[in-house]
Amino acid sequence: MLRIDRAIYDLIVAHARRDHPDEACGIVAGPEGSDRPERFVEMANAERSPTFYRFDSIEQLKVWRDMDDRDEEPVVIYHSHTATEAYPSRTDISYASEPNAHYVLVSTREPDTVEFRSYRIIDGEVTEEPVEVAAAGA
Repeated sequence: MLRIDRAIYDLIVAHARRDHPDEACGIVAGPEGSDRPERFVEMANAERSPTFYRFDSIEQLKVWRDMDDRDEEPVVIYHSHTATEAYPSRTDISYASEPNAHYVLVSTREPDTVEFRSYRIIDGEVTEEPVEVAAAGA
């Protein structure tokens, strides 16, 4: 199960809405081995595309080095889908390389509906998991 603070949940949804019609992407870092998403890191979609996302390689290297310096890991890796449901595409599955991460998808296809779902993706196998949104700091 993914347990995430309301403030971070709101930041992810706001980023997805702001970048629409392009896909948004980023991570939420947390202490290594903790499974606690604590530090929101909005990243640029290097593709600037409504159907595909890719972290900018220079930005990704900087973010991952920063996590290493802080003894953190990517607890959540998120992106948005602009015209389809919040379910990983074949490309998303093939690029999933962090077995401990929660892969969050937000669909922005409906402007008044929040579709926020989380998955574990390990060796190409997708498993949806429940999401618990907690009050900030709870």
